[in-house]
Amino acid sequence: MTPANTPAPASRRPNTAELPNAASSFMLRMSVIDCETDAALDKTRDRHGRTVHPDAAEAARAHRNKAAVEAYRTHLAPHAETLLDVARVVLDELPPARHLAGWQAVLDGLAASTAEIRRVLDRPVDPGSKDERAQHATLWPHLAAWADHGYIASNLADQHDGGQHQRNPLTDEERQMWTEMAVAAQRRGELELTESWYAADGQPITLAYLVENDDSTVVALRGDPGVPGWQVIGHYAHEYEAGKDLPSPIPPGVLRPNLSRHNRLAHAPEMSLQDLLRDVTEGRSAGDASNALLGAVQRGYVAGPMVRLQELVETSGKFASALETAQGRQISARLSVLGRQIEFLTREIEEAAEDLGATVAVLPPHRTPVLRVRPRPAVDTSPPVPPPLAGRPARRR
Repeated sequence: MTPANTPAPASRRPNTAELPNAASSFMLRMSVIDCETDAALDKTRDRHGRTVHPDAAEAARAHRNKAAVEAYRTHLAPHAETLLDVARVVLDELPPARHLAGWQAVLDGLAASTAEIRRVLDRPVDPGSKDERAQHATLWPHLAAWADHGYIASNLADQHDGGQHQRNPLTDEERQMWTEMAVAAQRRGELELTESWYAADGQPITLAYLVENDDSTVVALRGDPGVPGWQVIGHYAHEYEAGKDLPSPIPPGVLRPNLSRHNRLAHAPEMSLQDLLRDVTEGRSAGDASNALLGAVQRGYVAGPMVRLQELVETSGKFASALETAQGRQISARLSVLGRQIEFLTREIEEAAEDLGATVAVLPPHRTPVLRVRPRPAVDTSPPVPPPLAGRPARRR
């Protein structure tokens, strides 16, 4: 064990510029592993999403777990503890903001996962054995935690050089003058918003093009552009110059904090709209079309496309509301109305489907199918004589 007064080896204490790169390399590799695993698992399911080859699915997950352990050992293991130490130092220096408590909890969770990963990897196992596969399966949730949330530690370490501050702030007079110009341009419809992010203090910053007399200037706004009270905090010739001067972006939030990109729940089996449409076009009785319509509005675990559409619209409305902007709240209200309209339409389709099934009817026989492949003529027969062209007499033999 290294004494407290003895410097750690250089390999254990990389400079702070290397730390975000180590975390980014691990997260990038985990994204590749995730895509490869999804492709492998897709081959184990039928077209409705049901797993039909469980052994192959288990093998794909075992391969995923092993690849994730190797990625951690290669990219993150030498730097994880130092990265967390630097991230905590930067976090303690940030101004008070609503997101800091959540970030502190993330760092604590990553530290616990790091300790558990080190403890498990310190136990030797035989390569390729069942014990190794069990070890990798035990480590997967902790590796997924780093893949999902390591960007917060990486971003904090990246701000170690003071990137959370504006380098050349405007004077009070300049800020007031440019704000008045931008407000006037917004009223004329000549303030085009282009990009938005949050600074370390939790305040939103938005870049916009201010157009005046056919000239365009990049301005940075602090606050919600949809309500009065925002201010211009900088003006620039182009966006690159703005990026060098303004506070660095911090990672945006998430809609549902308990979800994981690398530990997604398996999709419920579902019937696609194309399959339902095919059932109608290939159907012979009213019951065939009725069943297809009922499949589109089916509720529960195996929900139909109409129900999924309503869920998509309502979830998007919650997302718009979670933006906590004036325009976001307006759009959320619109999507809420659309969700209720889809619910009404779903009930109408369900009633119509039941009525269609109750007709107990079949398609009439005169709707005869057309033979798509016609029989070929015999080899020793001559082809039929084409009809004469209009306006010309047929030639006689």
